[in-house]
Formats: sequence, structure tokens, C-alpha cells
Amino acid sequence: MNNKLNSVALRLSSLTVFRGILDRREMAAFLHFLSCEGALRERLSLYGEFVYSLAPYGNSFSEFLKKAVCEDENLYIVSKAKKKDIPASVEKNLKEELSLFTLLSELTPEELFEGGVYEAYIPLFENEKTDFTAFYKERTDNVDTLGYGIFASKAMFKVEDGEIIPVDSADEILLSSFVGYEKERETVEENTVALLEGRDAVNVLLCGDAGTGKSSTVKALVNHYFSYGLRLIEIRKDQLFSLSHIMGKIADNPLKFIIFIDDLSFNKNDDCFSMLKAALEGSASAKAKNALIYATSNRRHIVKESFSDRGGDDIHRNDTMQELLSLSDRFGLTVYFQKPNKILYLDIVHALAQRKGIKMDEKELDIKAEAFALNKGSRSPRVAEQFIKNLR
Repeated sequence: MNNKLNSVALRLSSLTVFRGILDRREMAAFLHFLSCEGALRERLSLYGEFVYSLAPYGNSFSEFLKKAVCEDENLYIVSKAKKKDIPASVEKNLKEELSLFTLLSELTPEELFEGGVYEAYIPLFENEKTDFTAFYKERTDNVDTLGYGIFASKAMFKVEDGEIIPVDSADEILLSSFVGYEKERETVEENTVALLEGRDAVNVLLCGDAGTGKSSTVKALVNHYFSYGLRLIEIRKDQLFSLSHIMGKIADNPLKFIIFIDDLSFNKNDDCFSMLKAALEGSASAKAKNALIYATSNRRHIVKESFSDRGGDDIHRNDTMQELLSLSDRFGLTVYFQKPNKILYLDIVHALAQRKGIKMDEKELDIKAEAFALNKGSRSPRVAEQFIKNLR
């Protein structure tokens, strides 16, 4: 190995600010290749593993480096986000390491195998020179909207075993894809913008009939305002016990978060009820100033109530039921998504047909759309979309 590559290997091994990047498969493969002093076949095998690892980044080493740097949660970026003083030693280490990443973005396969290898083909990879000092400065200067760590690249997250993890195949729906319910979406959007701008905003309950676009509205808003610093963390009802833990993890993050609970409902003795109630009422342990709860439900009062719930000998049963049924009132904003009437349903069908380039006599289209809705048992935007898909 030549002196330049030996220097690169040594500098990589001594990373401090971005040391977490060494744990990534791609960088580990690269460093393993650089450190190999074995036979040519072994070096080629390790080099092949490195190039293979770049596939998710368009076979580009520089694209991997940019993603790795953005997603690294280190002392510098966390201190910057919290507006804390940064030690001079950390500043100096950062400068050195960013210059190293710039150097890495200039490497070519020919440099990695100086003098060539005549016995075998050297696989190629993409690499584009990147000024990582300028690149990272832009990220840190805009950390309030661009984020860092796992929140740098993804918009939507879920919770598994108490940990927040990215959703790899998140819904990419856009606000522009909707037809109808403009007033309802506008109400939710105004509240979301208030959150992003640091103004008074409230928890939101989106309730109404199935298939009317409640969940899609929330996800479309997150996609639209991703570049403004909005992220979504979806939790299941049975994960409400970890709500305070989740809030604690994001409380100091400069981004804004929607804690999303889809298809929410409770039984009267549900243990999760008290945790959600505490969060909605502003309990310090279940609240973060940069997060709101958005929930969807097909029930106005969220609670599943049977006639047997109204009986019994509990002298306080009326107070208990009132508390359960008023849970929805603890949301600062309730937005109703009602089942569309025939006119709105057909308007949605017409708009979707036009977008998909479907040419059909309008009367014939209406008759088929109504028959499809009758077969499904109801009219809704979801049914309209399914109908159009069936026509194609």
C-alpha cells in the first residue's frame, strides 16, 4: 500500500468526532481493505466487498459518505443543536476529519490499486469530489430543519422494543394527490404550520368514516413539510406506556414531531387510557414542547361502549363513563371526515379518472362507480381510488 493510502487508513482509525461512522458496514469494509497486507486475491475480495456495499447509494462512495456524515449523531452536532459551547479541541478534530472525507471523495479505483492488476478486472465505483467542510456547515447551520442522526434522512418512524427506528417503505403520498375534504385538511395543516413556527398548536383528533383520508392527510403533511423540519413517529395503542420514554428521546431535538396513533379506540378498562390522558392533559412526563399527538379514530368518542357498560352497581359509573367518553374532548382540535355524499364521491371519481388518463363517457363512469360503491357497501375516497384502479 502506498503512503497516501496508508495515511488514509491511519487517519480513519483515529476518528473521534465521527467515530460512529466506522461501525457502518461500508466504512468497515473500506478500512478492512486498506488495512489488508495479504495476497492479491484477499485484497481483491475485500475490495469487492467494499464496492458491493455501495449499491444502496448508487454505487457511489461520496453519496455514502454524505449520508453517513448527515446521520452521525456526535458531540459536535448535538451541542450545536442545543446551542451549547463546543470545546476548541472538538472543533479542531472536526475540521481535520471533514478534510479527510473530502480526500476520500476524490479517490479512484486506480489509486486504490496503483500500478494496476493484470490478472483481474478492478470493479469500478462512483465518486464525486465533495467539500465536506462546506457540506457539513450547511447541515449544522440548518440543523433545526435538516436534523441529524436517524432523523436526517427519513420522514417517518416507528417504535420497536422502545427504540425509534426509520420506516424504510414509508407512504410517499402528497397533498396534491387529494380530491375533496379541502377544509378539513386545511384545518389540520394550519395547526401543523403553527407547530413548525413555534406558535400555539394543539393535539389533533381526526375522526370519521373509514377510507376518508384521515391517516393519509397526516402522512401527506409530514412529506410536504419534511424540509421544514417535521417528522412523524407512529406508535400503536399498546405502546402508549412508552410515550414518556419517546418524548424524552426527542425533547431536546430541534426538529418538530407528530406522535401519530392510527385507528385509536379504547375499551372502558383499557390500561393505556391513563397514559394518553396524561399526555393530552400536559403531564410533564408525557409531553415534549416540540411534539404533538395526532390520532385517527372511526369513533367520535374513541371509547368502545356497550349496553352492559351502562349498567352495574358502580355508584360512580356515570362519572366513569363521562370521563371515558370525553377523552376526545381533551384533544385541542377535532376534525371530522364524514362519508362523502354522492356528488362528492363522483367528483373524486372524475378527478382520479382524469389524472389516470381514463377516457369514458361520464354517465357510464358514474353508473359503474356507483355500482362499485354499492358492492363495497359505502362511498369513500378509498373506494373511489379502488374503482379507478380496477378500470385500468
